[in-house]
Amino acid sequence: MPRAGERKVRFEERADLLDFLLEVADTTASTLDLDQVLDHVADVLHRVIGFDLLAILLYSDRHKYLKVRYAIGHRDELVRTLKIKLGEGVVGAAAESRQPINVGDTRSDPRYLNALDAVRSELAVPMLSRGRLVGIIDLESTRLHAYGKREVALLSLIASRVASAVENARLYRRVDQNHRTLKVLTELTKEFASILDLDNLLQKIASSLRQLVQFDGFSVLLVDDSGQLLRHRFSLRFDERKTSDIPVSRGVTGAAFRARHAIRVADTAEDVRYIETASGIRSEVAVPLIVNDRVIGVMDIESEKVNFFTEEHSRTLTLIAPQVATSIENARLYEEVASRTARMEQDLIAARRVQSLLLPNEAPDISGLEIGMGMRPAREVTGDIYDVFEIENHVALIAFGDSSGKGAAAALYGAMVSGLLRSLAYRRLSPSKMMKVLNDRLCERRVDGQYITLLLLRWDANEKLLTFSSAGGGLPIHLHHGQPNRLHLEGVPLGLLENREYEDVPLPVHSGDLVGLFSDGFEDQTNPTGDTFGQSSLPASFRRHRRVAPSLIFEKVLADFDRFRASTPIHDDQSALILKVK
Repeated sequence: MPRAGERKVRFEERADLLDFLLEVADTTASTLDLDQVLDHVADVLHRVIGFDLLAILLYSDRHKYLKVRYAIGHRDELVRTLKIKLGEGVVGAAAESRQPINVGDTRSDPRYLNALDAVRSELAVPMLSRGRLVGIIDLESTRLHAYGKREVALLSLIASRVASAVENARLYRRVDQNHRTLKVLTELTKEFASILDLDNLLQKIASSLRQLVQFDGFSVLLVDDSGQLLRHRFSLRFDERKTSDIPVSRGVTGAAFRARHAIRVADTAEDVRYIETASGIRSEVAVPLIVNDRVIGVMDIESEKVNFFTEEHSRTLTLIAPQVATSIENARLYEEVASRTARMEQDLIAARRVQSLLLPNEAPDISGLEIGMGMRPAREVTGDIYDVFEIENHVALIAFGDSSGKGAAAALYGAMVSGLLRSLAYRRLSPSKMMKVLNDRLCERRVDGQYITLLLLRWDANEKLLTFSSAGGGLPIHLHHGQPNRLHLEGVPLGLLENREYEDVPLPVHSGDLVGLFSDGFEDQTNPTGDTFGQSSLPASFRRHRRVAPSLIFEKVLADFDRFRASTPIHDDQSALILKVK
């Protein structure tokens, strides 16, 4: 290291000086990396002006002090900890005055801050860019009066060129940091959108934000149903203690809620809005979470250091807040839907238990008939209904129907019809008369969009006669001597039109005959090629299993049904009543 004054470049001609300044400009402009820029500056100073100690200090507008960014000869501890305010020491005086200060004998200048006992001279020159203080280049020498007017002028020229390079490097660093921040934000927003569990989401938001902003406390407060209270939903630092909820009219978080933009508090001790929820907090940033122009909550970060958060921190939080808000809202909606679905599933399970009591598991012993029955719902509950009523010793009433729609609404409507059937079954009405009474009752209790298709059969064992009345029900299959025949019956579904008349259609039967009543779930089911089970497969399946006991025919036909549909989903309930004449 050359001693100050031992190596000095002389510029005899003006052209030489211009060439040197161009070299300085080219050298400092060759990179946007701040460390490389300062290395180049030190190399230039090494060649043209001798020094024993070098410090390049940069000024912070936010903190209002100078801090060593590059040093040669200074102690590491001093480099790490030294912070010089404007007007403090030779360096601070040069920064405050925006003028070079040359001290020939540091022992006689009270402004000198002792960096090394052997130092006798100091030259501090400000780096200015567009009139704005960028920093200070500070040279120190162990020789008295080491720097003269020539060195002051030369260092001033160098500093004026270096200031722009330093500013450009710092700007590039900020832009690069912003680019990396935006990249991280993009990755985080994608990740946030994939998390639907609210607790996991908030934990992920907290840990991810720490990659961008260091903080000592992180909280998310969500607006309650009244819209007047911010309730703590998540706190990273204070999980072990209960945090108080905050009215929207109070606190820094309340101010952010009302203002609908970020609120940054440099010193909580000096801000009357601050509400202490934990000791030691000295700075805070609160950002509103807004979805569809509605504030759903506030994201809040805190630090134990005064003036720790910057405008850049506020901008970063403001950038990420919309995605955080949307992700929280999605997770809340998912949580609400999941809760409602769980309650609904429990209700459906209970409804299925009740419905199992309404639908008979096996038929009563009816004179002259063997009866098999079965049902498989497409959902938890079914809209299909069936029942058998023994009217007198040789007469029975058989009902088989299907409520419109699926699920709970169809099941409830079916339950209402079942109740009406039970109240009317023993009036000894003909099937057609009972249909009319049922239709009138349902029209009195009309439910929009709800109706029921129904088949009523009256069985007379003495006459071996089945009398049908149809309200749009499926077409029964009659097996006589093993040959299937569709019974074509017509009628308007119950509950749609008032004052309708229905007809009775008699069917004499013989011993060994079978009659199958199958719901739309059997009739309309398709297979992968689009064929329907009811077209030909259902009559063939019924015929194939005609010698099986009626109580087993349902399961046999159901097995054929499942083989037919293969991978095609089931869309409707499957139920059946099988009647065999003894």
